[in-house]
Amino acid sequence: MSCMEVFRSIPVTLLLALAAFAQEGTPAPTTLIIGGDVTTPLTLKVEDLAKMPRQTIVLQEADGSKTEYEGVPLVEILKRAGAPVGKSLRGNALASYVVAKAHDGYQVVYSLAELDPELTEGRFIVADKRDGKALFGYQGPFRIVAGSDKAAARSVRMLDEIDFVRLKK
Repeated sequence: MSCMEVFRSIPVTLLLALAAFAQEGTPAPTTLIIGGDVTTPLTLKVEDLAKMPRQTIVLQEADGSKTEYEGVPLVEILKRAGAPVGKSLRGNALASYVVAKAHDGYQVVYSLAELDPELTEGRFIVADKRDGKALFGYQGPFRIVAGSDKAAARSVRMLDEIDFVRLKK
């Protein structure tokens, strides 16, 4: 068997896991920090998320299979940190956004309005389970799942920090 044949026989998920480990070399933190311009900064663990309201989002993978993610609506976490959501999301608050930061340096920006189900159809959760099991290795322990997106580019795996930014005060 040639080297190329050996390489092709390695499952893609294993290659991704090895690449994530090689890139950082350290495991993702077991806490999720919510900070920025919030009134109540939070440091959450998996146990904390387990006590909050839960939702599931089912995503169709590229191969046609379906994966079920379970977690807490992102807007619920932001509300607990003191971000203006729901009826408070008006006027200057609409010029606010959230930066989700992954352990490997990946970052995604969401407008606060798109995260609030009172304003849009967007579905965003901070998942801690995939198909009923805890997120593994390069997936977790936390992941933002952007359930209303057509592609998974804004679903942030190895999530370790969420910063709220208010442009107008």
